[in-house]
This record gives sequence, C-alpha cells and structure tokens, in this order.
Amino acid sequence: MTSLSGRLAVVSGASSGIGRACAIALAAAGADLLLLGRDEERLREAAAAARDLPATASATYLAADLTDDGAASAVAELAAKAGGAAVLVHSAGIYERAALAEAAIEAFDRQYRANIRAPYRLTQALLPQLVQRQGDIVFINSTQGLAAAPGIGQFAATQHAMKAVADALRGEINDSGVRVMTLHAGRTATPRQARIFSGEGRDYRPELLMQPEDVAAMVVATIALPRSAEVTSIALRPMRKS
Repeated sequence: MTSLSGRLAVVSGASSGIGRACAIALAAAGADLLLLGRDEERLREAAAAARDLPATASATYLAADLTDDGAASAVAELAAKAGGAAVLVHSAGIYERAALAEAAIEAFDRQYRANIRAPYRLTQALLPQLVQRQGDIVFINSTQGLAAAPGIGQFAATQHAMKAVADALRGEINDSGVRVMTLHAGRTATPRQARIFSGEGRDYRPELLMQPEDVAAMVVATIALPRSAEVTSIALRPMRKS
C-alpha cells in the first residue's frame, strides 16, 4: 500500500458526516489536511481531532461557501502554500426532496450549484497541483447516481451528472498520473440521513445503516493502492435493510 505521509488531502464537507470521517481516516493514514465546510466551529473541532492522531503532520481548515466563485481560488492558494494538493475528496452537497410536479426550479438550481458546479470549479482550481503531485480525486456520490428513486429526481440528476463529470475527467487526466474514483454511498448514518428519514416519516435507526467510517475506510483503501491500479467506481450499501 502507498503511504499517504507528506501528501496534502483537501476534503470538502469535512465538518460532519462522511466528509469528516474521510478527513480523520486520511489523517490516521498520515496525510496532511485542508478541511473545507461552512461551519467554522465544527471544522476547527475536526482539525483538532485530526491533529491529535499520531500520524498527522498538520491539519488546517477554511470555512467557506464553495458555491461562491471566489472560494475555489482561495482553496487553491492555501493548498499551494501547504505544498500542493495530492488528494481531493468531494463530500459536500445538498439534498432536497419533491416530486417533479411540485418541485421548485429554485431547488433544482440550488442543488446544481452545490452538487455539480461547486465540485467542478474546485477540481478545476486544484487540477494543476493534483497533476503535479500525481494525485487522487474522489467524488462521494450516492446510489441515486446509479438509479433514481421517485420523489428525488432533482437530487438524483445532480448525482448522475457528477458521475459523468468524473468519468470524463478520468479519461482526460489518467495519462497525467491522476486517478479518479466515484464512490456511490447508500444510506449512511449522518445528520442528512436523519433528516431524510424524518421527512419520510420513518423511524431513524442509525445502527442499521452504514457508518461514515465505513465509507471513509473504503476511500483510504482505494487511495492507498499502488499506482499500478485504479478503482474507478464502487458502490457501498448497508448490509442490513432498515
């Protein structure tokens, strides 16, 4: 397995859920961290938790709204000062639920900006560094990016689009030594999932779902593979049905 020591990992959505779990797992594997999210207090706590791990060299954070056009450039500047991004994990995004007949077009616009445009722009901004470091890009997607369920067509459309971006990008930069992986995560015990269950009128039993650490373990395992191999797409789901 390839060591992550000395490699800077940029993680969006790092203040909670899967993003935070990925950040901690990457730090435990020796990576330096640049954590992104909107909640500065929770980012600070996540960075502190990462620094407490014996393998971590450094962990910094930037509280920012990645849908703002200037945010990606600010991230790229910080990453360059820290030696250049070698890993980029996209775990930020929003989820809204409504049938097509009732869904507001403004909700579609919000999800497009957060789930597609923001990661697209951040990838563009960091791509020169990732190419220089022959890095890894991971898109945390949803199983809705494989098959869309009724009532969440807008969200599922953004996940299908994100898969398309990842697939096209892989073909464009593989020859530069950069790997691109999409991880389609099923129902995971996160704050978002608790809200989804509430909206569906269902009892939330997080012990029956995947844990954020399960997803993070798979992310680290794929990044730590020798450079002779690349995982392009993987789907994870809870072992038990909730």
